[in-house]
Amino acid sequence: MVWVFLLLLAWAVAGAACTRLCLAAVRAASVDENAEQVRDLTLYEAAFLSGGPGRVADLTMVSMARQQRLLLASTGWATVVDPRGRDEMERSVIGAIGPEGQSRIAPVRAAAAAADAVGGLAERLVGAGLAVTDGTRTTVAAGVRQVRAASLVVLALGVVALLFPATPDLPRDLVALWFALPLALTLSCLAIARVEVHPYSRWASPAGQRLLAALARRAASAGAGAGTSTGTGSGDDRTYLTFVAVRGIRAVGEPDLRAAFAHREQRGRD
Repeated sequence: MVWVFLLLLAWAVAGAACTRLCLAAVRAASVDENAEQVRDLTLYEAAFLSGGPGRVADLTMVSMARQQRLLLASTGWATVVDPRGRDEMERSVIGAIGPEGQSRIAPVRAAAAAADAVGGLAERLVGAGLAVTDGTRTTVAAGVRQVRAASLVVLALGVVALLFPATPDLPRDLVALWFALPLALTLSCLAIARVEVHPYSRWASPAGQRLLAALARRAASAGAGAGTSTGTGSGDDRTYLTFVAVRGIRAVGEPDLRAAFAHREQRGRD
């Protein structure tokens, strides 16, 4: 009978989709279990986990500007004051500006974000289980999408099967019940995934998100003790830079710096 073939097809679609999602979830969970749990994030690590390579470049330029070793003009230009970088990230920014010592902020940011120093940072974070690879993130998301699509396919196959004439020994209610089983499998798998599968941000794994949350809480406490919790430029410099690492340019309080990066963002939209 045709409905039997459709039922077998429904089970095949549902089983394949649920198996793929389960395997992806198991692989993602094994990465999280092997993540480093007891450690403090550096500012560069926090910036990467919060906003990726671009955030690392932003943090480096803000840090250098606050130390008056890099001038970020409100017109969107970066000028090197001290050509001696104190670490790989600063040397990447200085190298991106070029030998003339001056360049627009947007291309400097792009070049610094693509530098080997940021790539090495990303590899170390992935190796520590704190950052997610594109494969992990996309595999879990693709698995969820496939199970959702499988639910629709099973439902459609059930509707098609019900369109065939019913027989006395096989009423439509029984056919619907048979197709309800693979549909229940896919819906149950989606429900379990919603509860059990960790939410992945664009950059940080669940373990990385936990460390970021702890860092943000400590920064907020330190900022409150210093009379600020918004990174407005007062208080401890590390606390300020922590706000920039976690929240991005919106945490920059100096008007000139905000104008410089606002100009960069406007050019990026153009």
